[in-house]
Amino acid sequence: MNKVMITAAISGAETTTEQQPALPVTPQEMALAAKACRDAGASIVHLHVRDDAGNPTASVERFNECLLAIRTVTDIVVEFTTGGAIGMSDDERLGPVAMGPEMASLDCGSVNFADEILPNSLPSMRRFAKTMLETGVKPTFECFDVGHVYNARILIKEGLVKPPYHFTFVLGVPGAMPATVEALIMMKSALPTDVELEWTGIGVGGRGSVLIPPVAALMGGHARVGFEDNVYYTRGVLAASNAMLVERVASTIIAYGKDIATPDDVRERFGLR
Repeated sequence: MNKVMITAAISGAETTTEQQPALPVTPQEMALAAKACRDAGASIVHLHVRDDAGNPTASVERFNECLLAIRTVTDIVVEFTTGGAIGMSDDERLGPVAMGPEMASLDCGSVNFADEILPNSLPSMRRFAKTMLETGVKPTFECFDVGHVYNARILIKEGLVKPPYHFTFVLGVPGAMPATVEALIMMKSALPTDVELEWTGIGVGGRGSVLIPPVAALMGGHARVGFEDNVYYTRGVLAASNAMLVERVASTIIAYGKDIATPDDVRERFGLR
């Protein structure tokens, strides 16, 4: 794909309003954040949702409320999380997929999140992939380590995911691969070379979120930014909005002579409904 896809991860499961007062929580806030990110150059919104108290939830009803609110104001591609939050069961994490979103994340291996663990066994990954295949949802392989790329390749070999594929490299999570260019190159080198695919670079934390997305775009991949990954604009200065982070990476990509993908470009590339 010649154009760069920018994904906006506007909320996440771990970021709090104490850390970032501008964090969207309600369906209306999610919709306004998604629209602002679309206007700033994002083509995909990666969606975690919150309950009324601001806690992460896998409630199908809440996902539906947020999806309807977003659809009212913008044409951005909506990608549901199935990573959920630490402690959620597979049934909880998979629940919203039954709604048939255009895309959904698929965690490709267990990973340490600092002092906690997000478990993803191969049988669980197969179940997630099969469910998405049956519901017509395009998976995004979320890879936190090199071995996760090879787990995704198992799912591809077993025919549980259809091309073209989308990989994301999540770098900078404590306990996983660091947010460095060297790690990004290592992850990219593990990709299969005989299939159609796209890949996106994600950097967690202040330094990583500034470094990894534009470098990934310049290496032929795509970029993700947003409050899920980092709440700061510069050191010690909070970003005023998710759109502010999208605008910065979009302007950098454009400055280096690349074009930004629209939601319709993404839908055409992946054959989305």
